Amino acid sequence: VLAMTASMTHGATVLPLPYFSPKPALACINNEHITAFHGVPTMFISLLEHPDFPKTDFSYMRTGIMAGSPCPIDKMREVVDKMNMTEITIVYGQTEASPGCTMSSTEDSIEVRVNTVGKELPEIECKIVDPETGEECPPNVNGEFLARGYNIMKGYYKMPKETAEAIDKDGWLHTGDLACKTEDGYYKITGRLKDMIIRGGENIYPKEIEEFIYTNPKVSDVQVIGVPDENYGEEIMACIILKEGETMTEQEMKDFIAASMARHKVPRYIDFVDSFPMNAAGKILKYKMREDAVEKLGLQKANSVVTA
Repeated sequence: VLAMTASMTHGATVLPLPYFSPKPALACINNEHITAFHGVPTMFISLLEHPDFPKTDFSYMRTGIMAGSPCPIDKMREVVDKMNMTEITIVYGQTEASPGCTMSSTEDSIEVRVNTVGKELPEIECKIVDPETGEECPPNVNGEFLARGYNIMKGYYKMPKETAEAIDKDGWLHTGDLACKTEDGYYKITGRLKDMIIRGGENIYPKEIEEFIYTNPKVSDVQVIGVPDENYGEEIMACIILKEGETMTEQEMKDFIAASMARHKVPRYIDFVDSFPMNAAGKILKYKMREDAVEKLGLQKANSVVTA
């Protein structure tokens, strides 16, 4: 959306690829001398790590946008230094608030551009509120990111209940993302209230995968969570309780899911457990499951990656 609309309004030449693959993308950069490149962090990482990267000419490159999921700060620096994208910026938004809510500026310092998602775009209001009280948070205090403006959707198609849950009576979209605002007015995305998993820029909804896994006759209960990953930002993990007396291998479950669901929705990790962590009210604590998974899978390094 950002690339195509900007190209139309500014009369730019567009060189679209049918689908992203690092080799043809690098060839396009090298042969066509393109000046701007948009993508999710996973795309940039795959370019940096491809064997053709060292022989690609980036001398014409100038700018671009990195968005879709949080970007490891060290990777953002590599893009600036190695791909000559000195004017690259970060945009924060979501489908319900297209194409964005905040954006860093080419005039911002590199430090600001790699550590924040910038300030509000023109004619768009943003604020951070306490998700429990709805009161606006002071600087550097985490809360839910809310946005209001011309970019906010009218609503989910034929889903009035869900629309009312997302957009309040005053027109504020409740994004479900956790963020804070610096004293200088820059926003930092720090996490999510919602359970949605973002794997390489793809939005994955755990409930959809859970509901399918439930159809397996051997499964008693299942919870799908996102766990940290150095390359994709997050990977999918399915924690499964089997029915008494049943046995199953990880590969058997992966094959079962892959037979009916898109490949990017197949969990990388399958963990067969006896129970789920719960609070006193019986609510399953997915954040605790994530913490336990980090320890169990040895994902401390991925979990420590600082993102903008």
